[in-house]
Amino acid sequence: MDIYRASEKLMSMSNEVWARHANPWSAWSRFSCLPLIVLAIWSRDWIGGWAWLVLALALFWTWLNPRLFATATDWDTWSAKGTSGERVFLHHRTQIAPHHRRVAYLLTAAAAVGLPPLAYGLWVLSPGWVIAGLVLTILPKLWFVDRMVWIWEDFQRDGGSLEDLKQSVP
Repeated sequence: MDIYRASEKLMSMSNEVWARHANPWSAWSRFSCLPLIVLAIWSRDWIGGWAWLVLALALFWTWLNPRLFATATDWDTWSAKGTSGERVFLHHRTQIAPHHRRVAYLLTAAAAVGLPPLAYGLWVLSPGWVIAGLVLTILPKLWFVDRMVWIWEDFQRDGGSLEDLKQSVP
């Protein structure tokens, strides 16, 4: 199973949504999603069953975020390049240099390493474990996006374009 493509499908990412997600406001505010989900789960200690509503709102924000902002106007920003590189990674993976694929997979695995301490911290309501889990999850994701910038620049250098990406997404 390809978790990357499954995630794209779950989020219903169309060409228009991808173009909106390339907006720096969308890309940067996207990093608030996991902390908001964590806060929603943690809130069970304060608000009991209402935490389910807070969690639903955090998950709705996760879905809404790439749709909320205007289409990117500057495609030379770090966020637009990272988003475009992610699309290359999703739909043109065989055209990506093996060392880029390897690093992307390693960074995904590194981010996953943060999930057990994060889950444990949420289970026992330990701020230290939660913060450690968030840091261990978010930092590799930032590095992953930076790798996607590199992938996008290589894709363009080899003749790829935004039009190629639009043809590969329904």
